[in-house]
Amino acid sequence: MRFRRRRQCFPSCSSLYEVDEDEIYWRQRRGDEELEWSHRSTPVILQLAQCFTNAMVGPRTWIGGLFNRAGNRKNDKFVQYPLSPLQEERFQRLQDRIPIPFDETQLEHQEALKALWDAAFPNIELKGMVSEQWKEMGWQGPNPSTDFRGCGLISLENLLFFSRTFPASFRRLLLKEGGNRATWEYPFAVAGINISFMLIQMLDLNSERPRCLPGLNFVRLLGENEEAFDILYCVAFKMMDAQWVAMHASYMEFNEVLQETRAQLERELSLDDVHRIEDLPSYNLLYLSNLSFTSLSTNVS
Repeated sequence: MRFRRRRQCFPSCSSLYEVDEDEIYWRQRRGDEELEWSHRSTPVILQLAQCFTNAMVGPRTWIGGLFNRAGNRKNDKFVQYPLSPLQEERFQRLQDRIPIPFDETQLEHQEALKALWDAAFPNIELKGMVSEQWKEMGWQGPNPSTDFRGCGLISLENLLFFSRTFPASFRRLLLKEGGNRATWEYPFAVAGINISFMLIQMLDLNSERPRCLPGLNFVRLLGENEEAFDILYCVAFKMMDAQWVAMHASYMEFNEVLQETRAQLERELSLDDVHRIEDLPSYNLLYLSNLSFTSLSTNVS
């Protein structure tokens, strides 16, 4: 079976949905290819899943290499930019969260993971911390702790914050509601871990100070709201899903979708009129549901 590569433009959340020749070709062939998949996919599904696993939650060095090549230019002049004492304090507290690993032997970490399950499936009792049920949330296997090697406890905290602060948006993404969904969807929880890692790289949070304009502007937002990173995570997740639907992507294209999401976030964080996290053009995505990408592009400005 032949796959053609396709790409759509996503220059801003206020732009119109653009379709190129490859997309037209894909729409014409899509029905035939999905039918062909239904008869021929079984022998290769496991191989594709393994490829996706390696791309999504592979070794830290692989993931870091991917995003370091994404083009977020760093400049040492930003290191000299003065920060307020409050900005310094909050930035340090955020940095302190990053290296903490998820430890399945710690009761506090277990309780956080259990709370995430309860938020996702409030009417379904979890049978154990190691259970096949976890796959329903998009973890790779019965033990979610094995998926945190690409990022630590902060990725669980991000997911939990999303579930508690924007529960409607959280459940729509978890249940893949809205839009013309792909046959092979991205796994929700593992995608969330990758979004956490992407943001850490994009904002240059492992440096003493951010050396890029989006990172510096983010620290200003952090001075206005200490939850700015967690809120930005929710915005990024919604933006990634909107991009996924717009591209009619399948799970082998997750990295392309994630890089497009990163590029859009960098543009928005470089705008002069963004002084609060709520000023980001894509912030409104958290309150929009069941709309086509064209509708989102028209309404988000």
